[in-house]
Amino acid sequence: MSRPGRVYLVGAGPGDPKLITVKGLECLQQAEVVIYDRLANPALLEHAPAEAERIYCGKLPDNHTMRQETINALLAEKALEGKTVVRLKGGDPCVFGRVGEEAEHLAQHGIPFEIVPGVTAGIAVPAYAGIPVTHREYGSSFAVVTGHLREGRAETTNMDVAEDTVSDKWQALAKGIDTVAFYMGVGNLPFIRKQLIAHGRAPETPVAVIAWGTMPEQTTVTGTLADIEERLAAGPHISNPAIILVGDVVNMREKINWFERMERGSWASTR
Repeated sequence: MSRPGRVYLVGAGPGDPKLITVKGLECLQQAEVVIYDRLANPALLEHAPAEAERIYCGKLPDNHTMRQETINALLAEKALEGKTVVRLKGGDPCVFGRVGEEAEHLAQHGIPFEIVPGVTAGIAVPAYAGIPVTHREYGSSFAVVTGHLREGRAETTNMDVAEDTVSDKWQALAKGIDTVAFYMGVGNLPFIRKQLIAHGRAPETPVAVIAWGTMPEQTTVTGTLADIEERLAAGPHISNPAIILVGDVVNMREKINWFERMERGSWASTR
């Protein structure tokens, strides 16, 4: 039996194809198979050899091109054919990217792999909206949280998790963390804001909702926990992929909103 190939679990960055790491780009350039997600910019595929096989396995909420188990099996199958495989994921593969499941499956089958970190959306997207996630005056702590939360359901897949444990988590997010980034949570914004306020976050806390961050079509709506829903309803259409950022540091946007001004001609472009 021939030796297996190697799998590179690569973070593609948050959207702008220039934000992929040098190592990630090098992996793409030697790939024989690229298995890529919806949030990995398709322009990055141009860096793979022309003869490389390209396989799409993108996911939308409740609409998966491939189930995770199928993706795991596909990675192993291609590597066992002796091929160099790049698994290209939006953002950083270790931040809600299920890289742990994929790496575990590869390890169980004795397939060598490497995890190549990427620029995560929870930091990069706010930065492109003029919002640093930490600031000496506004916040020294930062958390990223999945936005796939549902009323009446724990935010983990463990349905037996105690109700008071869930409440403790919301209290920590509401009162213990200065800045919180919710990934892919626009559809659950009413529930998120309700829980934060119920567990002690001030209704006047600034909020930014940023869609298609780092891309030319980036759109940002700001408000507070009290009025962000109304502002979204009255403003431009916002849908996933989007980041919800909660915290006083959102106030920095008014001063340093560099990217959207540049894209819309308010500032001279240097790119």
